[in-house]
Amino acid sequence: MTAFAFHTARSVLFRPGGAADLGPLAGALLGPRVLFVTDPGIRRLGLAEAALASLGPGVTIFAEVEADPSRETLLAAVAAGQGATGVVGFGGGSAMDVAKLAALLLGSGEPLDAAWGVGNAKGPRLPLVLVPTTAGTGSEVTPVAIITVGAEEKRGVSAPVLLPDLALLDPELTLGLPPAITAATGIDAMVHAIEAYATVNPNANPISKLLAREALRLLGANIETAVRRGGDRDARGAMLMGAMLAGQAFANAPVAAVHALAYPLGGIFHIPHGLSNALVLPQVLAFNASVAGGVYAEIAADAFPDLAAIEGGQARCAAFIEALAGLRARLGLPSRLSEAGVPAGALPRLAAEAMKQTRLLVNNPRPVTEADALAIYREAW
Repeated sequence: MTAFAFHTARSVLFRPGGAADLGPLAGALLGPRVLFVTDPGIRRLGLAEAALASLGPGVTIFAEVEADPSRETLLAAVAAGQGATGVVGFGGGSAMDVAKLAALLLGSGEPLDAAWGVGNAKGPRLPLVLVPTTAGTGSEVTPVAIITVGAEEKRGVSAPVLLPDLALLDPELTLGLPPAITAATGIDAMVHAIEAYATVNPNANPISKLLAREALRLLGANIETAVRRGGDRDARGAMLMGAMLAGQAFANAPVAAVHALAYPLGGIFHIPHGLSNALVLPQVLAFNASVAGGVYAEIAADAFPDLAAIEGGQARCAAFIEALAGLRARLGLPSRLSEAGVPAGALPRLAAEAMKQTRLLVNNPRPVTEADALAIYREAW
């Protein structure tokens, strides 16, 4: 066993209805002046009102976070939070990512441009609490924040200082998620687990592998129920827990080419992140199968128990890839890039943009060239 490090949130609390008790649970940590980062949809649906009421006076609400949040949005959140003593990120991955970086920039004053990349953000940051409202990104337990810079480029900050003091998991917040969002975010969480298990990052570790397998077990067993019966509290709770475990896994054993090829789809065509991953997942796994087929075979039955009966690593790997494509179709997600509005003429540009995701591509089991990326996009189109 090689040396590794494993970092996660200081505290994780799974508590149905817990968002309504955010003040009693975290008020002492956050202090008297709280920056509450969320998005317009959360406010419109009223999901944050009980949490806000529990925090009492002294809350500054920044509810302007968009999908694939921009640098300008982040800086606006920082401006709104001047004088804050603590930060809450309440929402999906976008809101939590903005909250992480706002806490960093407000607490340290370090320039954003010095923080991009892996291990460059130093801190300190303000006290930070993250409350997910989707079961997908796992951002509540990861040291990663992704921001769109300029019109299309996604950049990331990855550093342990971004891990929160508290991740509060309240499955009641996910009960109203529409089927399409439930499906896409659930597939996103499965990708996190798959890539964390198969990563060739030097910090690949047995803890992440264990968490990834349990995440796949929970997600595979519950995603279809959560999509079809959105009010099923057991399924929603299992999905939220699975997404969090997958987040802990890839926070320490980073993701790879699926995400690298997904990012340009979000940056250029504004396809939601979970769907972007789903659109290229089978093709990337098929590309990797020649070197990682045995690895994928090890986890195939975690997500799809029936695959345990298939003998032979490559045969089980092929069945795993087919099962993932079948799951995507059963969940009602688009199966082709063309169905998601991506024109064939854009594929070379997507391949060129994917090559910029070097921090992810180095983790892939098989090296990916620009020609490889283009071939994968063509297979997915």
